[in-house]
Amino acid sequence: MKRKYSVILGNLGNTRDRFCSSYKENPSTMDMLRRAAKIPHVTGIELVGTWDICPQNALQMKKALNHAGLKCVSIIPDLFADKRFWKGSYSSCEPKVRRYALDYTQQMCSIAQELDCDTINLWPGQDGYDYLLCADYEKARAWLCEAIATLATEFPKLRFALEYKPKEPRTHSYIARMADTLLLAQETGCTNVGVTIDTGHAFVAGENVGESIVLAKRAGNRLFHMHFNDNHAMWDDDMIVGTVHSVCYIEMLYWLERCGYKGWLSMDQYPYREDAVDAIGESILWLTQFDAAMQKHRHDLDKIVAANDPIATSRFLRKVLI
Repeated sequence: MKRKYSVILGNLGNTRDRFCSSYKENPSTMDMLRRAAKIPHVTGIELVGTWDICPQNALQMKKALNHAGLKCVSIIPDLFADKRFWKGSYSSCEPKVRRYALDYTQQMCSIAQELDCDTINLWPGQDGYDYLLCADYEKARAWLCEAIATLATEFPKLRFALEYKPKEPRTHSYIARMADTLLLAQETGCTNVGVTIDTGHAFVAGENVGESIVLAKRAGNRLFHMHFNDNHAMWDDDMIVGTVHSVCYIEMLYWLERCGYKGWLSMDQYPYREDAVDAIGESILWLTQFDAAMQKHRHDLDKIVAANDPIATSRFLRKVLI
């Protein structure tokens, strides 16, 4: 199976955290696009709403993507950095905020259609809570479900991929793990609502990504998109793929193939102190190498998984990795 690789455009720009407001100079959107086009194997781009794409530059972006030979893989509405969403977007207690969040996302959906993009990647990062007895979980989840169902019904040709994460920026996120995200997707009653697995988010959630891929498959082929990065399973560090985990990536690529995933493998990193083009390029090269090893030993992997023998698995991995 030929893999399709993409990158979130904003990952090539300035990086910041709560200690330093700018680790790098921020290039222009078009400069970032030119840099992305130079990364080996990259044929797709994800755009963050308002940061990279808006009604005013949609036509220019479409021309630039076509000129660079890149496809718009998804649009990620900015439901996390706008201070209006400081206490939630779709699940905000304020009706006018919920309405704004919905209107804004509908605008991003229309732009996606203009760009021949079929996926809206939803990460409602501010939708959650920090303290106990400060959130109405029942109402918040109902509002969240209602908003996503409204979008999916209004735009039936688009796929809405819910990206889960256990925490940050809130201490608790409403879509935190694969299971509760699948439940929300099914509650909408819309087959065009599914899931994005961010490998780093899943590691922090204590998940085994291979198993999460199977859960999405069994729930009705709900795995719509993949974000790749690495971390130490304590925080969303957004590091180079393969610098911490290795066996996990071989296993997840195995299950992606076995479950028939044909979507994009998109890089979602935050290279604070590294050259962004080189760091993202390293992630893709690691993935291509892991994938080549998996493909070469595909039939052996089937036997190893079926055997349920940790010693045989260990011997096999030593042969493959060293």
